[in-house]
Amino acid sequence: MKHSSSSSSSTSTLFIFNLLFLFFSISTSSTATATADLRLTLEAKKLVRDLNLFPEVNLNIATAANSSSSLDPHGGKIVEKRLKFPNLINDDDVSVEDLGHYAGYYPIQHSHAAKMFYFFFESRDHKEAPVVIWLTGGPGCSSELALFYENGPFKINDNLSLVWNEYGWDKVSNLLYVDQPTGTGFSYSTDLRDMRHDEKGVSNDLYDFLQAFFAEHPQYAKNDFFITGESYAGHYIPALASRIHQGNQASEGIHINLKGFAIGNGLTDPLIQYKAYPDFALDMGLISKGTHTRLGLVLVPACELAIKLCGTDGKAACLAANVACNLIFNDILLHAGNINYYDIRKKCEGSLCYDFSNMEKFLDQQSVRDSLGVGKIRFVSCSTEVYAAMLVDWMRNLEVGIPALLDDGIKLLVYAGEYDLICNWLGNSRWVHAMKWSGQKEFVASPDAPFIVNGSEAGLLKNYGPLSFLKVHDAGHMVPMDQPKAALEMLTKWTRGTLAESISGEEKLVADM
Repeated sequence: MKHSSSSSSSTSTLFIFNLLFLFFSISTSSTATATADLRLTLEAKKLVRDLNLFPEVNLNIATAANSSSSLDPHGGKIVEKRLKFPNLINDDDVSVEDLGHYAGYYPIQHSHAAKMFYFFFESRDHKEAPVVIWLTGGPGCSSELALFYENGPFKINDNLSLVWNEYGWDKVSNLLYVDQPTGTGFSYSTDLRDMRHDEKGVSNDLYDFLQAFFAEHPQYAKNDFFITGESYAGHYIPALASRIHQGNQASEGIHINLKGFAIGNGLTDPLIQYKAYPDFALDMGLISKGTHTRLGLVLVPACELAIKLCGTDGKAACLAANVACNLIFNDILLHAGNINYYDIRKKCEGSLCYDFSNMEKFLDQQSVRDSLGVGKIRFVSCSTEVYAAMLVDWMRNLEVGIPALLDDGIKLLVYAGEYDLICNWLGNSRWVHAMKWSGQKEFVASPDAPFIVNGSEAGLLKNYGPLSFLKVHDAGHMVPMDQPKAALEMLTKWTRGTLAESISGEEKLVADM
């Protein structure tokens, strides 16, 4: 037995050594880097096909020399128009005419030629409600995915008509959706230098967008402001929160009344989250104990070392870490079979895990395009080019800037559907618990409490001070789609500061002790 263990350890050490040699080769060879780039781009295309999305173009960016005037119809102007979608099935309670719905483009001040597209929906409740911005991940997927399938005011019927969403987040907030990074959705540029490769570029663009938005809508600047989103937005959201906080402290431009940020099933701290894959997969019965042991001996240590080489500002080493760490995820999928990695309760039919194709069909209608004022700009549901451009950013740790925000009283909610594999609740819980901030000890000691919605337990909540973690029952990667009522209740209570009231007096006493 001792000999067998020694042999296994030697094999693992040799494998890790070979992987490190591969990382070094990728880091020093342009050919190897290009090969890794191609492989990851092919993976991106598969992810897009899994959602039944087939954008006509991969990127809304063209060099000025090759662009027609129709690609940049707006010049440097702010273009915003009051929005009324065609084919909206109205009801007696809500009238579009009574609400401020807008869509448009704002030029990004510190870019070369970027124009960022957005939707804005005034609250169905009252205009003094918080302003909530939603960021979809990918990286490179349009926020219209959330607008029409998760938490927006409308849902798309199979006949491409729209119906009101009973649980739209505009019921309790003034809701803003942005297509970003540039090249995603309807956002575009005529200069390739506007492609973003890291969170500094992404957050600066979003900060410029918000400055333009509040300059155009100064009546909302005094409202509480919250950042929300999911998936790869686990990178975008902390970066934007830090950028806004920095701008406020330096008295840059318009003060943004940032109160909190929420990350849903996000990727924030890859080192901790990738290490959690085998544990989650074993707990959920996706892999055997033997596979779990092998992953822990071989692939997890290689991933861990690769991420450390990547650091917070590595480049080629971060590409290598992406390849190494995704071997863990791909190995699990190989053993788990044809599961939907966004919701392991479900199977993928062929290559199709979800069917979001009605969104593309709806937004391609001429009447809708006219209503939005997008001219001849094509809609890019998910951009493989933006995805590839952000690959060096993937394995960077965005948790590092969060403690300073918490210590300044800015709230963070991390929530996760319990059946998501790709950004699972276990990895998210672990990085939240491991995060070093002034209230870490008290947060870790706080009990889990039931999150109650309409008399039923909808999740498990842990809270201390400005930090909350919520594990959402019966949901996958897209919590507002799977549990819309619970998601709306979560947003309502969190923005109003009453989320922690789910915790009983006895549980609070235990936490305080």
